[in-house]
Amino acid sequence: MTELQDNWASRLRAGAIGVAVAAPLALGGAAFAQGYPSTEETLDWTIAFGPGGGNDIMARTIVDILNTYDLYPGDISVENRAGGSGAVGWGYLFGQAGSGYGISTTSGSFVTTPLQADTPWQPADFTPVALLATDDLVLVVNGSSDIQDIGQFIEYAQANPITIAGTGTVNVDFIVPTLFAQAAGFEFEYVSFNSMADQTTALLSDSVDAMVGNPGEILGLIDSGDLRPLVYSGSSTPDALGDVPTMGDVGHDIGVSMPRGLILPPDAPAEAQEWWIATMQEVVQTPEWAEYISSNTLTPTVLYGEEFRTFLTRTQNGFAEVLRSVGAID
Repeated sequence: MTELQDNWASRLRAGAIGVAVAAPLALGGAAFAQGYPSTEETLDWTIAFGPGGGNDIMARTIVDILNTYDLYPGDISVENRAGGSGAVGWGYLFGQAGSGYGISTTSGSFVTTPLQADTPWQPADFTPVALLATDDLVLVVNGSSDIQDIGQFIEYAQANPITIAGTGTVNVDFIVPTLFAQAAGFEFEYVSFNSMADQTTALLSDSVDAMVGNPGEILGLIDSGDLRPLVYSGSSTPDALGDVPTMGDVGHDIGVSMPRGLILPPDAPAEAQEWWIATMQEVVQTPEWAEYISSNTLTPTVLYGEEFRTFLTRTQNGFAEVLRSVGAID
């Protein structure tokens, strides 16, 4: 592992120690402030991406749980405000500064988009509610490939030029294989696609050698044998991937995860932040949330309030360091 990778992985591990089980606060957000939330105010829930993606699924899962258990007393309006790798949606929430009735979910792009675009906001500008899970990637090859495991893949990549596909350009899909390649001692060409469907088609047609993706999005193709998983970027392999090793298992821990969390606009009232922290503590204890975590092969990593803000800042600084090291950003 290079000095850059070692420093980056160490920082993230230091920030994540103990976060899988955070100390509970008192449940029942209504105890914090009698006036919040008001039943006369509609909660304006922004999803910064289109329907069907990971961010959309997480947001609608939370809303369904809030409604099922009557946790939110007022109306909730959910809107997909896609564009600019999340810049449009989170920019809309940024414009609601001071309000307790705007809300949104985060993903990896929440950290990477400001690094490559001239956004008026940074992740730390928003009022943090909770980091709820981390989202990691699996490296896969075509199921018909001669490469059977990650050792063979590394050996082949060290001797041959290879291509690895991902969704988007300067984001986690790029960062994960870049760090892994640096650690394992090989080079590759990154091929960017606009959607998981496009990059999967490219891999199945042998237009690229490998790709990275969220296991939940491609698990069906893995189970059918169309795709062969080689290595997982998270700290522990989900049960759905069986005995696939982690990057740490093969000696190349990269310490990178995508934060799936919940945020309010900048300078939201303290009572709103406190109410949402307490309410999300109830949400993550429900069987519906456990099913969401399992079916989407996420890691249940929980941080509340200012600890989440610190995590976002640390993660963004680490991402920026990696991207500058490979010339992806200035």
